[in-house]
Amino acid sequence: MRSKQIYDYILTNIERGEWGAHDKLPSVRSLAAELGVNRLTVFKVYKLLKQHGVTYVKEKSGYYVSPSKSAVELDYFNSKNSSTAIQLTSNLSDIHRVAANYKFSQAIIDPNLLPNLFLSEYVKKVFDKYPKLMGSYSTPQGDEELRDVLCQYFMRQYRVDLTIDEILITTGAQQAIDLLARILIRPLDAILVERPTYSAAIDIFRGHGARLIPVEFTPEGYDLEAIEKLMKQHRPRMFYMNPTFHNPTGYTLPPSQRKQLVELAERYRCMLVEDDAFHDIYFDEGPPQPLFMYDTYGWVVYLRSFSKYVAPGLRICAVFARKSMIDPLITAKSLADNGTPLVTQKIFLHYYQSERMQQHLEKLRIALQIRRDVMEEELSAAPIDWRWTTPQGGLNIWLRLPSNISCGALLHNCFQQSISFVPGHICDPLNDMQSWIRLSYSLMNEIQIREGIQQLAQIAQRVAITDSQPMVNPK
Repeated sequence: MRSKQIYDYILTNIERGEWGAHDKLPSVRSLAAELGVNRLTVFKVYKLLKQHGVTYVKEKSGYYVSPSKSAVELDYFNSKNSSTAIQLTSNLSDIHRVAANYKFSQAIIDPNLLPNLFLSEYVKKVFDKYPKLMGSYSTPQGDEELRDVLCQYFMRQYRVDLTIDEILITTGAQQAIDLLARILIRPLDAILVERPTYSAAIDIFRGHGARLIPVEFTPEGYDLEAIEKLMKQHRPRMFYMNPTFHNPTGYTLPPSQRKQLVELAERYRCMLVEDDAFHDIYFDEGPPQPLFMYDTYGWVVYLRSFSKYVAPGLRICAVFARKSMIDPLITAKSLADNGTPLVTQKIFLHYYQSERMQQHLEKLRIALQIRRDVMEEELSAAPIDWRWTTPQGGLNIWLRLPSNISCGALLHNCFQQSISFVPGHICDPLNDMQSWIRLSYSLMNEIQIREGIQQLAQIAQRVAITDSQPMVNPK
């Protein structure tokens, strides 16, 4: 119900202190334009707020916040006869569920490249060291031993002040994104997201009723002046970003912009959520240091995924943030699952500290770079004018199709030939980008990549020929 969301949006902003007693609310016209709704809808909500004593009217001036009642007591719509559920979607999951021999849609690493034998040895060591492990819960914040090791590593690596109380372990980065959305977002809150961005994050934020404000991300980074204008105009609650070997584009935000962006976040009180899933998957040189290392006032939450390139099934992500954010996250985590399984945390902990971990990473980078090169070689050999920027890390190529190829038709035909990829529009907060697709080179081996891209090129040629044929008027 749109009126319910607008009503909640205004109440929430009053609760947060965005609008205090006797502050003037935006005009009906300006709020309708900001939220993308009909003016009559906003007018009816304003009248209802006045009826409930939340606002009062000054003649020929507008609506003002009343000091007489607590907004918390006035949630008129939350009755048992009112449905407030938002329909949930998961576009990326829908793509993954399609059976395919050539899965260019999945940004996960080929299990044959993972240290399965070594890891099985560490599993035995872990159970020998902790014989009662299966009978124990982790704390909601995560295993203290693991948090201590990660804390020591980050302080050595980046010379940052950090304590184990500023780290939370979640069951993968996607859970961390969802927990952050729960504590930061209310219906119709504005949040900044990159365009394009991680598809599942878009679905999570929409599921919490957020208004997504797109920020263009290019190989050169962001337009910081444009971001400042958006922060001034929309006062976003957060900016979800993936600035290092970005998913889906592979771009990396240059160091010069990172510190400036943190300064903007502090100035406009916008939480930066830095999702860093592929930090250690680089090919030529390591990435810049995370934005979190520039943060001194608690305006960056840093999500660092680890298990993706060791054993994805462990589902280990560390959330680094100041106590003001960690404390509500711990509460949200305890309500979600009461803690990530202790077994997986201990297994990861002991492998993470081993020499084999670094040896594995070095070999993995070489293997993935070879697969990237094979995919680019086959894309270049195809008689199609598709274009891309070579990624310097991560698991994906962001491919632009020529104008005479329909992404929808290409995807439909590829599914029929047992090939899957991620269509660009599900990575776009505006649901556009119909000329882009994401191809992952990490799951298939070199032979499969060659075969799959060759077949993809053949299908693209057929789709292009079909689309370019002139329409014949029926007689």
